[in-house]
Amino acid sequence: MSATDQPEKTTGSSKLLRSGIIFSVINFATSLGAFAFQGVISRQLSGAGDYGAANSAIGAFVPLLSLLPGAAAIAVTHYIAHYQSCGDAARLQGLLLGCRKFLFRLTVAGSLLALAAIQPLSSFFHYSESLMLATLISTLIGLWSALATALVQGLAWFNRLALIGFVAMLLRVIFCWLGMVTWHWPSSEMAVLASAFSLLASLMLLFWRKDLQLQGQPVSPWNREFVHYLVASLAFAVGNYCFYMGDALVAQHYFPGAQCDAYSAVGVLARALPIIVGPLLAVLFTSRSGGRAPDSLTGQLTLLGLSALGLVCGAAGLYFLRTFCLHAIGRNTPEAAANIAPFALTMVFVGLLQSLAFWSLASRWLKICLLYGGMGLGYWVTLFLLGKTPAELLRAMPVAAAVALAVMFIAWFTSMRRHKMIS
Repeated sequence: MSATDQPEKTTGSSKLLRSGIIFSVINFATSLGAFAFQGVISRQLSGAGDYGAANSAIGAFVPLLSLLPGAAAIAVTHYIAHYQSCGDAARLQGLLLGCRKFLFRLTVAGSLLALAAIQPLSSFFHYSESLMLATLISTLIGLWSALATALVQGLAWFNRLALIGFVAMLLRVIFCWLGMVTWHWPSSEMAVLASAFSLLASLMLLFWRKDLQLQGQPVSPWNREFVHYLVASLAFAVGNYCFYMGDALVAQHYFPGAQCDAYSAVGVLARALPIIVGPLLAVLFTSRSGGRAPDSLTGQLTLLGLSALGLVCGAAGLYFLRTFCLHAIGRNTPEAAANIAPFALTMVFVGLLQSLAFWSLASRWLKICLLYGGMGLGYWVTLFLLGKTPAELLRAMPVAAAVALAVMFIAWFTSMRRHKMIS
């Protein structure tokens, strides 16, 4: 285990920043690979609506079907980090053993739920049967790989988490290139299957299985607090999904093929902003879950500030480079270029919302997490009612996200003062 993979016990700001920066650098390289993936599928998917359908299936529909197990994985991540930080090996081992069984059962239930829900949802969002089959395969593989991500992040193995993400990107680009270019099968189904294949990178966890063999008698982590945290994690996951990807399903439902393709191209670029600062928030969440000592607070607030700065700088860069970025993925149209500004502004607000929500969830401020989930549902309903054309949707998105951010910030700031973290 490398120095940056060691658990954070009483670490100060320097180690948090080092972990966040290393993770961010590797994640940036991974993002460039994802950009290349978009360039391949954009040029190969020539049918009207194929490009938009592929992206909404990968980014919106698969996470929707995986929402419940994903929320449980967040809770497991938090408690792994907590028990790892405080040196409670017995409860940590109990959590690892008990939650493997819990996540296994939940994954089976989630798989059955996905099988039952996929037909009515695919009809509502106008997906073809073959695309839905590919999406179902991707969903099932994603459900079974969720535990790997929870283990790696919870144990503060940030370098390993970044490596898994980088290898997943390589697998997706290679699979997509072979299928669409070499084998001449340009289809949205191939793009979705490429994402499913990339999830096999989680098998790298098997190389570190010896590090998961802990000593001591396992103690069950199950109690009322853990159940309450599962509820808060579900609210967080719902809010996160609605703010980040809810508009993609609205577009898939309302927009015809060509409009959906153009909207999806802008969304791919704008949604990269929260992804780029994601490593900083992952380090923040794990650090805050593991310990809330005063010497860690400065580093955590610094990570929060860096993520906000990264969102703003990224949005500005995307706006000035919009023509280049759209041309690189083969979707440079006047309509797409005009939509970059409101979409990027929305994603800045969404990224800030996510950072405050991550802080609240790691701090176990359960009421704020429930507020976040409720506002996310309200945000999605607002977009569904008002966003029946691209212009209407992009007018509603930044306003609704800004209102939600204002409410969330007031709640977060009030809690910070109540817990005497700021004066």
